[in-house]
Amino acid sequence: MTTEKVDVLLVGGGAMSATLGTLLNRLDPSLKITLVERLDHVAHESTDGWNNAGTGHAGYCELNYTPQTADGDVEIDRALSINANFEISLQLWSYLVRQGGLPEPENFINTTPHMSFVWGEDNVAFLRRRHEKLSAHHLFKEMEYSEDPAVLNEWMPLVMEGRDPDEKVAATRIPHGTDVDFGSLARNMVKSLQESDNFNLLLSHEVNDFDHAKDGSWHVRVKDRTSGKSKTIQADFVFLGAGGGALPLLQESGIDEADGYGGFPVSGMWLVCKDPAIVARHSAKVYGKAAIGAPPMSVPHLDTRIINGEPALLFGPFAGFTMKFLKSGSKLDLLKSVSVSNLMPMVDVGFNNMDLTKYLISEVRQSHKERVSTLRDYFPDCKADDWTLARAGQRVQIIKKDGSGRGKLEFGTELVAAKDGSLAALLGASPGASVAVQAMIEVLERCFPEKMAAGWNQRLKEMIPSYGESLKTDAALLERVRSDVLDTLKIGE
Repeated sequence: MTTEKVDVLLVGGGAMSATLGTLLNRLDPSLKITLVERLDHVAHESTDGWNNAGTGHAGYCELNYTPQTADGDVEIDRALSINANFEISLQLWSYLVRQGGLPEPENFINTTPHMSFVWGEDNVAFLRRRHEKLSAHHLFKEMEYSEDPAVLNEWMPLVMEGRDPDEKVAATRIPHGTDVDFGSLARNMVKSLQESDNFNLLLSHEVNDFDHAKDGSWHVRVKDRTSGKSKTIQADFVFLGAGGGALPLLQESGIDEADGYGGFPVSGMWLVCKDPAIVARHSAKVYGKAAIGAPPMSVPHLDTRIINGEPALLFGPFAGFTMKFLKSGSKLDLLKSVSVSNLMPMVDVGFNNMDLTKYLISEVRQSHKERVSTLRDYFPDCKADDWTLARAGQRVQIIKKDGSGRGKLEFGTELVAAKDGSLAALLGASPGASVAVQAMIEVLERCFPEKMAAGWNQRLKEMIPSYGESLKTDAALLERVRSDVLDTLKIGE
């Protein structure tokens, strides 16, 4: 069996690995980097355009990022953090466009206003309070609010036409929201990396064994799925950015930090319309409130999408239960992930979330007529024949031990790293690729602290001007940064 020596091994060809590879290559072009992807091309699982919402998640429209408190107030801290983190992604993408590392912005990002829409007295009161709190902060100062049906009809005609004129409704709007084709973004990042002599892409290869050597390096066995041949890659650093597939790989690595982690897989479906006459009448991402018992990723929204240059409307997602961790995975994925260390947390989560499981199963059993009925809450005049069903991507929510050793279900993302910094994995789903740059900066800070202190931090600030400062507290910094990225990426034009 042959052995290949590299500085960095990236596992999984999605947005996370593409981003980390890009950062490392820009920070030190001499690093030998290999990216391993089990499919025959990159960015075809969760990162692919049809497998996610394409929302540049900035907290503008996603109501689950601003939960209502017991006394009727609204918490906005998570929305502020997500917004600031998305601005960091925009800065890197802007830098890469200027440097020729990404193509013209319209190839991967397009202006699409972000809106929240609700109906009913209680929901309108919630949205009004949400707007009051968010718009008072400089990150959200451009947020508009209206309860006037005439204004809302201008913002979102398909949503308002055919609606009961006496129904109490409200919406917020951010004009510079975005639709992001993360698949195109990641593929272009990898394409740029392939221009480097020190980067190697292995498609149709999968990792099936890890060995942590005494010198701190990792010996990773990689199998060619086409030829059946295997080889060993010796890497000083390994990143597991394989989406839902990251958890089994993390468990296989055997690092102590992986103990207790489990996964709860969730699938999804979209209703899709490609009729040009209908698509042309809706230019927005309109998010509503999730059904009681629904996971955060199932917040209903009617979206403008531009994937590989093709416009469409998507509605959903309709969640479902599956045993797979990847869209192209195995029905045994969930069972294989159960271990001695995570058995109790997974049992706890399963027992305490029976309502969620029942909800997911009920979603799977819905008919086309029932799904279209839900769509009519957002598009009253829609016709069932204009919409077809399409599979979205797989997501694996984090299960981990709480302070008492029991299990809890997490709906965010989490970085898990070996104590010596030689291996790291990103688990979870939301807000995902939108905040990939901040997530990968955390990988750099935790796993390469000496290199960061020795000059990487200064080079990083050249790529991301706000690095080391706070966009949440510095309004002047945000104004400078946001103005630059909106101009470079042609957002809001």
